[in-house]
Amino acid sequence: MCGNDACGEGAVLAGCRFYAGYPITPQNELTAYMAKRMNETGRVFIQAESELAAINMVFGAAAAGMRAMTSSSSPGISLKQEGISYMVGCELPCVVVNVQRGGPGLGNIAPSQGDYFQSVKGGGHGDYKLIVLAPSSVQELLDYTFLAFDLADKYRNPALILGDGLLGQMMEPIQIDSGIQPKFIDKPWALTGCKGRGPNIIKSLYLGDGVLEEHNKKLQEKFILMKESEVRAETFHTKDSEIVLVAYGSVARIAKAAMEMARSRGKKCGMIRPITLWPFPDKAIEEACNAARKFLVVEMSAGQMLEDVRLAVNGRAKVDFYGRMGGGVPTETEIFQRIEAMA
Repeated sequence: MCGNDACGEGAVLAGCRFYAGYPITPQNELTAYMAKRMNETGRVFIQAESELAAINMVFGAAAAGMRAMTSSSSPGISLKQEGISYMVGCELPCVVVNVQRGGPGLGNIAPSQGDYFQSVKGGGHGDYKLIVLAPSSVQELLDYTFLAFDLADKYRNPALILGDGLLGQMMEPIQIDSGIQPKFIDKPWALTGCKGRGPNIIKSLYLGDGVLEEHNKKLQEKFILMKESEVRAETFHTKDSEIVLVAYGSVARIAKAAMEMARSRGKKCGMIRPITLWPFPDKAIEEACNAARKFLVVEMSAGQMLEDVRLAVNGRAKVDFYGRMGGGVPTETEIFQRIEAMA
């Protein structure tokens, strides 16, 4: 399957009941796939009139207790930010998929990782966090989209799949585990009609003195629980490596090949691949500092995850950076040459 299709199939397998989206390259295959599969499975697909409409339709479906999803690419995700902030404030679960493209502005349709800050620092208004998962293969696009629905329901919070145009368009073989089942949970808070019970109220507007602050404290406690329970990362040779690469998504595949090239030539090189960009795997980087003298962060951006790596390293090692922008993709050779220069 291509990555966009695999992402859609992951949502279908996870029990997504409602999808609303709006066309934008390079994620259009995902919208087309959902149009077909949601119809085949008796669920709801809507091509909304805009990105703003799509995220607010997802708001309504989630408020009614449905597993709901929307997807877009970088400029379209920007338009959804207000709705995402509202959903966090209302404690509504949903899944948002961003197949990143080059920017800023309209940019181009080539792959990029320029939306990291928007994803992990809160792209909309207010103090909030999203669970952000960064697949690096077509298989992981399916698996992590499935996981994102379970995590969103578990914490009553939106989860974001952060891919890019390379992952969305590439084709790879996948395996579907026929035995895996979504973790559906009761949603007594949902707006399902109040006959026989008291009415539910879902809102993010709190005007009483100190009430909004208490609501924010409750949200922050939930974010702390996410940080304690949901960090995911993959490590390679970090216990003996003097140089450690840090990369995520499609770039992690290229960086891993460069790491293997370096090790085959006698260089003590390892790698950390963050899978959750938030919560960020600080401890994996802290532990790598026991052996590492230098870190090399590789991104398709001007250096965004770089800041979180520097915070985790906290001055215990030198942190270098190699990035490509505007649709530029780092090559294995380019990364290896930087490793050589650092060594």
